[in-house]
Amino acid sequence: MPKLPLLSRGAAVGSLAALLALLPATLLAQDAHIGSVRTEFRMLGPNNTIEVERFDDPKVQGISCYISYSQIGGLSGAVGLAEEASEASVACRQTGEIIFDPAEVNEQEVIFTQRRSMLFKNMRVVRMHDAETETFVYLTYSTKLVDGSPKNAVTAVHYGDLTPAQ
Repeated sequence: MPKLPLLSRGAAVGSLAALLALLPATLLAQDAHIGSVRTEFRMLGPNNTIEVERFDDPKVQGISCYISYSQIGGLSGAVGLAEEASEASVACRQTGEIIFDPAEVNEQEVIFTQRRSMLFKNMRVVRMHDAETETFVYLTYSTKLVDGSPKNAVTAVHYGDLTPAQ
């Protein structure tokens, strides 16, 4: 294999990093795209949309979460330069028998992250465990390097026995 000059290697690494940064966040996340609706027509580039995706809780079998968020289209959205809105909605549901190892499930843990701008803005979903009521609580919010957004959404899934005591 021929040796590349240091400048060429650096340029190649920089180009690869830039290409990966421009990939849509949905390609980098471990989730399933459910669908989308157009919210605004754009003459150039893709339309503005609301996207709906599903992801499964990585440590709690039997719980799937559905998250919706806006996606900016146009030229800036197509190349990953648009800063997306901080609003998102999350709904988690029992989709099978709920199985988890209590030793593996932290009291609070980030279970989903998606890049929402080229630099420093992420949307996250945090799982919280309310052991007293046998419930998992899921919170979605946005972070930014300097200041995040107070906009958030919450959902909960009860996993305990609801049968009345005899």
